[in-house]
Amino acid sequence: MFIRKKKNKSGSVSVQIIQKINRSNRVIKTIGSSKNANEIEKLYLQALYELPRLYGPTLFDSEVKPDVTELSNDSIQVIGPELIFGRIYDRIGFNAIQEPLLRHMAISRISHPGSKLQLSKYLSDIGEKPISVYSIYRFMDKIHNRLKERIEDISFNYTKQILGGKIGVLFYDVTTIYFEASEPDDYRIAGFSKDGKHQNPQILLGLLVGKDGYPIGYEIFEGNTYEGHTLILVLQKYINRFKIDKPIVVADSGLLNSSNIKILIENDFKFILGARIKNEKKHTIDKILSLELKNGEVKTIENDEGLTLHISYSEKRAHKDAYNRERGVKKLEKSISSGRLTKKNINNRGYNKYLRMEGKMSISIDKEKLNNDARWDGLKGYITNTKLTSEEVLDNYNNLWKIEKAFRISKTDLRVRPIYHRLRQRVEAHICISFMSYLIFKELERIIEKNKFDLSVAEALKLINKMYGIKLQTPNNKIVHLKNNDIQRKLLEIIENEF
Repeated sequence: MFIRKKKNKSGSVSVQIIQKINRSNRVIKTIGSSKNANEIEKLYLQALYELPRLYGPTLFDSEVKPDVTELSNDSIQVIGPELIFGRIYDRIGFNAIQEPLLRHMAISRISHPGSKLQLSKYLSDIGEKPISVYSIYRFMDKIHNRLKERIEDISFNYTKQILGGKIGVLFYDVTTIYFEASEPDDYRIAGFSKDGKHQNPQILLGLLVGKDGYPIGYEIFEGNTYEGHTLILVLQKYINRFKIDKPIVVADSGLLNSSNIKILIENDFKFILGARIKNEKKHTIDKILSLELKNGEVKTIENDEGLTLHISYSEKRAHKDAYNRERGVKKLEKSISSGRLTKKNINNRGYNKYLRMEGKMSISIDKEKLNNDARWDGLKGYITNTKLTSEEVLDNYNNLWKIEKAFRISKTDLRVRPIYHRLRQRVEAHICISFMSYLIFKELERIIEKNKFDLSVAEALKLINKMYGIKLQTPNNKIVHLKNNDIQRKLLEIIENEF
């Protein structure tokens, strides 16, 4: 016997229990039909109730034979998140903080990301008692006041363990997180938004990670903070706190300024930063433009501060630079021909830098600037005070994409944004929970990759949320696991073997 979801001409789906007899399917029982996806899922679960009675106990992983007449809709529970993410939560060491609600909040941020209403849905799905929003808010205050540092310590110790006991390289980047709030305050301030939500109040989040994107620490800043002012503060905080022994610091060009470089050097930090090669002094620029690099080639130049510039060239990047410039110039030409541009448009924002004023009325494109800019196509610079080879410098810098991936996971998979909280301590508690969830997410990703299991975390999550159990009406309310499919069994097996 098996369960079939049959699509009807009306657009509805019928859930049926089918028995195969002599190569033909016989409908044993139709549970019901619906056009609503949630209702269809409920009908499917009802069919799971019926199968043991009609087909016997082989549906279950356990030998326990449930009395289905005693079962109700509340008997079915989602057990996958606890089986998978709960094991990882314990392995990391978060279970040392004996707060069941913290566990639920961290795991539900992965399996049921979204607002606090999703936490309530998660609790319902796993058979826990619902909790009021006010209780959740009070607990978030507790996280901020009493648990945050302990959570960060546990996270760092586990990251250090995964990375072999030494943090040799630190990667740092920032992003913005916006709020669904109409009024800014001293903390949530409108600023340059990396999400394009310039009208929304926001905060600035600085994230420090180690190799492979494993989290080290984070810091939250007011929404209008200049990102270049955050690097040293975050580095000093976590290097001093966790006694990290002078790692190489890697960051992109947005964090590059003379003040940061000076402080890094004064504190004996080694660093690799994305270089703003167009802003170098003229004689250094002349050296860069005279290199005549081939595709994939890298050459070095010493600048006036005694730092090494590694200059690379990529044909792919050159084509992209040329394409973007051509597209930008076409938009300018269209605006010029329509008469929409005025003297106010002549500035250094984007491709407006190519505009020039002719006489008092005419605006045109400066071909000389255009041609000079084309000389930089495909070139990228990296500035460092290390003695690493060009290959090592580029390899370390290119790992910055893993911190960008961390932001992408946090913003999409964990839905850390938008934030609806108003009080600062709850905003910080929200970020702290997301930090925990990100580490759990990373661990599942690592274990899947380590076992060469052809499954993405997103695909795994769908399967995890469809691992069910039935709570029996027994003195100890035993949970009988419904049989998992082959992929679910394999996923559970590699998690059990890992821990």
